[in-house]
Amino acid sequence: MRILGIEGTAWAASAAVFETREDERSESSGRRAGAQRHANSDVPTTASDDDHVFIETDAYQPESGGIHPREAAEHMGEAVPEVVETALAHARERAAAAGEDTGAPVDAVAFSRGPGLGPCLRIVATAARAVAQRLDVPLVGVNHMVAHLEVGRYFSGFDAPVCLNASGANAHVLGYRSGRYRVLGETMDTGVGNAIDKFTRHLGWSHPGGPKVEEHARDGEYVDLPYVVKGMDFSFSGIMSAAKQAVDDDEAIENVCRGLEETVFAMLAEVAERALSLTDADELVLGGGVGQNQRLQSMLAEMCDQRGADFFAPEPRFLRDNAGMIAILGARMYAAGDTLPIEASGIDSDYRPDQVDVTWNAGEPVARAGHDGDEIQGAEAVVTIEDDRVIKERRPRSYRHPVLDERLRAERTRQEARLTSEARRHGVPTPVIHDVDLAADRIVFQRVGEAELRDALTEQRVRAVGRHLATIHDAGFVHGDPTTRNVRVGPGDPSTFLIDFGLGYYTRDEEDHAMDLHVLDQSLAGTTDEAEDLQTALAAAYRATSERGGAVLDQLAAIEGRGRYQ
Repeated sequence: MRILGIEGTAWAASAAVFETREDERSESSGRRAGAQRHANSDVPTTASDDDHVFIETDAYQPESGGIHPREAAEHMGEAVPEVVETALAHARERAAAAGEDTGAPVDAVAFSRGPGLGPCLRIVATAARAVAQRLDVPLVGVNHMVAHLEVGRYFSGFDAPVCLNASGANAHVLGYRSGRYRVLGETMDTGVGNAIDKFTRHLGWSHPGGPKVEEHARDGEYVDLPYVVKGMDFSFSGIMSAAKQAVDDDEAIENVCRGLEETVFAMLAEVAERALSLTDADELVLGGGVGQNQRLQSMLAEMCDQRGADFFAPEPRFLRDNAGMIAILGARMYAAGDTLPIEASGIDSDYRPDQVDVTWNAGEPVARAGHDGDEIQGAEAVVTIEDDRVIKERRPRSYRHPVLDERLRAERTRQEARLTSEARRHGVPTPVIHDVDLAADRIVFQRVGEAELRDALTEQRVRAVGRHLATIHDAGFVHGDPTTRNVRVGPGDPSTFLIDFGLGYYTRDEEDHAMDLHVLDQSLAGTTDEAEDLQTALAAAYRATSERGGAVLDQLAAIEGRGRYQ
């Protein structure tokens, strides 16, 4: 099978030919013997002898600043025809060398349907339609962000990995469940690459800024910058403002670059670990152009090593925007019969990965094992469950800079002890705290509940969580991470306890309160097939309990409309 892929979501005018002699319907091609599982391994990440990927790319390079949409579209108009013809010529050579005597050198044409810049996407779609009609072959519409995930899964051989996408306009964590890739966490303001570029433009550096920050950071000393993680969501705007101010205040640029990398990439590593913990997955793949950064790759590899998970980073040409990943996912979709008629092949500049129906084999989530009596590795702590008590210890996370790690562990231990007790004073069921050792970042709790909410979901229990969140919000603080793992339930529906307030803080801001609900909504989507009904029940209970329920839910709707998939 031979597939032509065409990419052009923003800056990379790219065409590729993916060829395999394996049957894509069997999905055996993803299980490579000796695939690289850690970023710094010496094992190469090239395709096997049965595979072949040819990529031709003509990248748009702005003279100054970031991407200019009009200039990017002009570049696409000029470059796409040339890269496509180069790829087709290569496909013809491959067909001739194989002794094929067919009118079409490819079996299908796959193109990036979105997300991306509308004018660029339209040029790519027009080219794809023209080639498909000329060769009389099927057309396949590919989601650009899912392609980042699937190319990592393809070369790693992983079954059902969590994916961290870190690119210019996007930053999110994805996990597969019941026919869709669910967005478990995402940026609340801007993509990670764009955020870094905004900082480097402040310095007068040309695009792209990421490699320049990486180079300067090697010679810098760590400086403290804001660290913003809310459940599995995150924000970069405050960090970038602080970094610009630090430079303006005469902090050495190398030091600010070091602090920027250590902070931003630690946030991404933490949310990836939270996603692994939520889903019980033990495989992580990296996607997106920012993923080329060696410090980010080393952090993710070290995090996975600490929790016994496997990590895979594709080679650089498959991390940055490229048509190879479009062709590879296009081949899977084509083999599954997932093709498009010309009249239904419109682009979608806001095409979210969780809108894609996964028609190909995407692996199966792992089965959960019982934990009672064991030492559980959570997202940021080790929890030991005994007969009548739970011991929670925030052990050092070696992937984080020691100064940052020590600060986060101390702050979160203090906040968890304080807010757990305060929620209880306001009538919200929480465990009694038996002991706090701030020097060891350890808390001893009363053991509550018999299971996590994710393993015993009912509408009544979700409604109870909605009421609990409304109560603490009206009291002036948030939980910070109310996932289905951070609620314990007893044998009866009313026995619903909130635990793990480590990311909580005092605030009366309706945006912050809405973020609590957003975190729980995403958690439900990632752990159950009945998420929509439960999310509706959650909102109803919250509205009925909170003094400002309507305003907070309006803010929640605004938050959920901010997905950065343009």
